[in-house]
This record gives sequence, C-alpha cells and structure tokens, in this order.
Amino acid sequence: MNIATDHQAGRQAGTRQPLRRAQRLFAMRDAVLDDWEQRVRASVRGADQLLTPILTNTLPAFFDNLVEALTPGHPRDNATSNSNVPAVHGNERARMTNYGPEQVIQEYQIFRDCFAATAHETGITLRAKDRQVLNASIDLGIRESIREFTSMHEGFRRRVAAGLSHDMRNPLAVISTSAQLLLRLKDPERVVSLAHKIAEHSKRLDSMIEELLDSLSYHKGQRLPLSLSQFDVLRLVHAVAGQVNLQRPGKCLVSGQAVIGWWCENSLRRALENLLGNAIKYGDDSPVSVLVEAVHERLMITVHNGGHAIAPEQAERIFDYLRRENDNPAPGWGIGLPFVQNVAESHGGSIAVDSAPETGTSFIFDVPVDCRPFVPPSDIPKSDS
Repeated sequence: MNIATDHQAGRQAGTRQPLRRAQRLFAMRDAVLDDWEQRVRASVRGADQLLTPILTNTLPAFFDNLVEALTPGHPRDNATSNSNVPAVHGNERARMTNYGPEQVIQEYQIFRDCFAATAHETGITLRAKDRQVLNASIDLGIRESIREFTSMHEGFRRRVAAGLSHDMRNPLAVISTSAQLLLRLKDPERVVSLAHKIAEHSKRLDSMIEELLDSLSYHKGQRLPLSLSQFDVLRLVHAVAGQVNLQRPGKCLVSGQAVIGWWCENSLRRALENLLGNAIKYGDDSPVSVLVEAVHERLMITVHNGGHAIAPEQAERIFDYLRRENDNPAPGWGIGLPFVQNVAESHGGSIAVDSAPETGTSFIFDVPVDCRPFVPPSDIPKSDS
C-alpha cells in the first residue's frame, strides 16, 4: 500500500468482515497491475515501447484509492475523491509518451476489466454498489486525466528560475548566520567549523546559480537539469528529516524501506526540504510522517500532515507558480510545490496530492527507481551511461 499511514485509521473502521474483504482487495494489487500491463502492451498503441516504470505510472495509487472507496466506513467516495492522481496520470502521459487521448481512455477501460476479472478469480464478489464505485472511478479518472492531458504546463524557464531563486535563501541564511557568529567567536575550533559550513553552503549556492543561468536559455517544455548518481533515498530522507528534528525534536517521523536507485540527489534534497517545510507550515502543529517504498519499479515518497485539508478549488492550483491563497495566514504555495513538481517530472515521474478532513494531507512523490532511461544522456555519468 502506498498511501500514508494516516489512512490506516480509515481502513480500520467498521466490522471485521469489511476489513477482511478490504485486505483481500488490497492483496490483489500486484495481480491487477501485472494483468493490466500485459493487456495494455498487447492492445494499446505505443505501450509496448514504454519501460515498466513509465507504463505503470500512478496506477498503484489509483488502485489503493479505489480499494479505500470500496471499503465501508472510509470517507473516500471513489478513486478520484480528494485526490489528483488521475490528473497526474494524464499529465505524465502527455510528457512521457506519444499517446493520444484515445490511448489514455483505453488504459482506464482495461484497468476496470482487470480489476473486475482479478476480483472474480480471487473469489471476491463485486456487488452492485461496488460496480457503481468502480465505474464512477474509471469515468471520473478518464475525465480528469484527459483534461490534464490536453492542458500541458507552460512557462518552464520561469518556473525553474523562480524555484531556484526561492531555494537560494536557505544556503544564504546559513552563510549569513555563520559569518555573523564568526565575528563574535574567539574559539578556534568553532571558527573552523563555521568556516567549513560557509564553504559548504557557498558551493551549494554556486551550483544553484549555475542551474539558474542554464535554465534561462532553455526552451519551453524542457526539463530541470539533473546530475544522476546511485544512492539509498531512505538515508537522504532521514538526513532531511534530521535537519527538521534538530529545530523541532520529534516533529518528523520516517518509515519505510531502503530504496537504492538513480536520481539527482541535490534536486531530491531540495524537493524533500520543500515538502517537509510545507507539511510543517500547514500541519497545525501535528507530526509529519514520511513513508518511503518501492512499487513496480517506482519510488514513492509520501509526506503526510494532519492539518486542515486543502480545499478542492485550492488543490487544483497549488502547483501553479507564484500562486498564493490570500485567505491563508501562512505565506504560501507560491514557489516550493511547483519546484517539487518540476523535480518529479524531470525524473520521469509525478507529484500527487491527497487531502480530506478525515485523513489529513498527503503529497505523493512518485518517480522511477532508475531514472537513467528517462533523462537526457548529458545528465548521466559517462561511466554509467
């Protein structure tokens, strides 16, 4: 299951029998996805050319949402309720494939058939109400995917420049604070430590300025420049969460599995810093949880907070650059989240949001475990290309 641990309480509502049924439905995920992939490759034009992580896309999250909607007592009405997963699916299909709208629709129709067929083979009876939820989920999923598919994001250079300018404030703050402390300290060891910190963050700032200058020469639709390397993303998550916990002890809780893959470490670090920063800013002092897992060659990092839910009309806009909600006391949704989206898309993946009053807010960062096939060759180290 890839939805954050906050949903577990919703799944546990009701009698034991619905819970057992929900567990059986969740256990179908791999079988449904395997059957779906086989059928799509055989019948959807262009699908046979796609690697598994790109083909799988956001389907695991859509499956989980559907099973929750089929679970009595859960607040989700259908697989699209309180979630933009289908829209993210359409966006990624437009960016990463040669599909037309027909192929996107066909994929959802095949998913419905695979889900029903696997349930039948498993001995799970889909009642009339279940089929209504399934059909509504597919129909709404198609509508939202196609809408996003036909309205690709624009203004790439402005987005990259705004994101980098925003994140430059972090190393600048460290450099400024360290320099001020140096003026007051007489302890040689402390002076050396602060000097190293200034040098480290100066180098990071220089790298950001380089990315900013490069981005200004890009054409619309090109991706964020990446520098791929192989590492364990769970260690990176622990490191970023550790920075949060230094100032707010116990605020950020990390769980999940070690996942070793190929990504741009600097970009992922900045994306995580933004996600955790927003979770703290809008979390109403609740703990922030981060779940790391790998599903069908996709890395999924889910950042959850228990604050007020994002209003549906706001959820449609939070990934727009320079968008600020005037009725929110916290400054925001202006720069950080669009940059996170850019990082995910540049890695061949997506970022989705799932928010409801009963379950809180989760951001799902979803990219291939090995991003090398989905980025320009110049981003891959020569010895590993």
